[in-house]
Amino acid sequence: MDTLTGFQRDLLYVVAGADHPSGQDVSDELEGYYGAEINYGRLYPNLDELVEAGFVEKGELDRRTNYYEITDAGLEAIERRREWEDQYVNL
Repeated sequence: MDTLTGFQRDLLYVVAGADHPSGQDVSDELEGYYGAEINYGRLYPNLDELVEAGFVEKGELDRRTNYYEITDAGLEAIERRREWEDQYVNL
């Protein structure tokens, strides 16, 4: 997790919080959060990096649409990150 960019962490959190989201679903969620359009040239390479890192799995819904799913390693990375954050920010 410590090698991920902030954008990649946000992608990971969105994938973790959704049920098999498509790339478009992830993009829509982040556009709402950021208040700006997410470029496909930014979105998909970063999702692919999360897949390569083993944090996310990619599957096929149909010939044109992929879905993403958090892995156990991705959930563990989020948990470790949250524990680290709690050392500094106690809400």
